[in-house]
Amino acid sequence: WDAAVFGLIEQKSQHLTFGEFSSKFAECAQRAPFLADPTTISADPGGAPAARAEAGVDLYALTHNETSTGVATPITRPEGIDPGALVAVDATSAAGGLKFDSSQTDVYYFAPQKCLASDGGLWIAAVSPAAIERIERLAGGDRWIPASLDLKIALDNSLKDQTYNTPALATVFLAVQQMEWINQNGGLGFSAGRSAKSAEIMYGWAEASDYATPFVTDPALRSNVVATIDLDDSIDANTVSKVLRANGIVDTESYRKLGRNQLRVALFPAIDSDDVAALTACIDHVVGALR
Repeated sequence: WDAAVFGLIEQKSQHLTFGEFSSKFAECAQRAPFLADPTTISADPGGAPAARAEAGVDLYALTHNETSTGVATPITRPEGIDPGALVAVDATSAAGGLKFDSSQTDVYYFAPQKCLASDGGLWIAAVSPAAIERIERLAGGDRWIPASLDLKIALDNSLKDQTYNTPALATVFLAVQQMEWINQNGGLGFSAGRSAKSAEIMYGWAEASDYATPFVTDPALRSNVVATIDLDDSIDANTVSKVLRANGIVDTESYRKLGRNQLRVALFPAIDSDDVAALTACIDHVVGALR
């Protein structure tokens, strides 16, 4: 987000915030002394706001999937925006697991530790010609940009199939393996389909349960890659997660800052839907023993 503040926003940005991570970019833009105060459109956790055309805004910051709440939003370029305005999409937990129309965004950026089944520490971005022009123009102006956050340096190195800093090769290797697996099996339709099948299992189980309900009440906003499931107050979700972890089933804890009695489950493409179904059976078993 700091790199985007330096290298993508010309004067003013608009941000949609509906969870912990979607608010980070807005906070960065707000602190930048060389930018106008951004516009922030917010929704409570579990919901999602909509972008609106605004005179003077040159970058619209959207989030494809809010990892903290399990809300996924369609990526659509707002109608009536100023000529030359860019749309930037944080796709960290979405890229590779959710379908989207690339014509609706200028910068689709993410890290590989979610749907690409790799480690964090690197960022990857697909950028439009308009975004490349913006990056080059801002870098060629009088704005001071730290080299480590300079998108022009990143762009120039990318065109040479290299990076400015030496990356962790294991991260690159794992991401490449996952990308090749996805492409060899049909591309995004294949990988997004795997996540969609897992989501159908998880949400179907929760809706049929007498103690679990999907946190996101609007089915159209429920994420296919991160499911958030509320548990009845009579059942402590932290205890359920601890019992699961003690038996080798890990990472079902809710996002800590959300503060809900909740399980949060990854549904990334590398996860077999049969394993998701098995997880729901394990949760039922643990809850039955705790009751």
